[in-house]
Amino acid sequence: MNKKRIFCGKNVKFEDYSEIHGLSRYGLRFGNNVTIGRFTSIRPSSYYGVGNIGYGLEMGDNSSIGPYGYVGCSGRISIGKNVMIGPRVSFFAENHNFDESEVSIKSQGVNNKGITVEDNCWIGSGVIILDGVTIGSGSVIGAGTLVTKDIPKNSVVYDKRDKATKNRLR
Repeated sequence: MNKKRIFCGKNVKFEDYSEIHGLSRYGLRFGNNVTIGRFTSIRPSSYYGVGNIGYGLEMGDNSSIGPYGYVGCSGRISIGKNVMIGPRVSFFAENHNFDESEVSIKSQGVNNKGITVEDNCWIGSGVIILDGVTIGSGSVIGAGTLVTKDIPKNSVVYDKRDKATKNRLR
């Protein structure tokens, strides 16, 4: 959809059943040798009747998103070079406003700060990354982790409650 706002480098692959929506203020920009996995959805703007046109996505060279990913890029999402994103990873670069209890949440609109994943990161399967987060270069995010805060460069982050993950990443 909106292919005029989708820009691809060389050797970009969109695997079967991926859903790519180009409707965004700044478009979707994919560097060279990028792969988008099967059944991945990239949605910069809601088609549910909420909000304005979203910001978009920039993805650097040699990066990939595994199958069943979700990229909600209403706010800016920037993914660096050489980033490996596992299956079922979700990015949510938007939050609903809900401070006014007398007004419906839907009518209060949204806010967004954006998400940045710097170069040379590995994001494990099932990770959820929320709005306003920057993941520093060289970082590893363990499978199933919920990322709500900035991650310094060269960090290894995982859900400490999961002993199997803890032992595997030591």
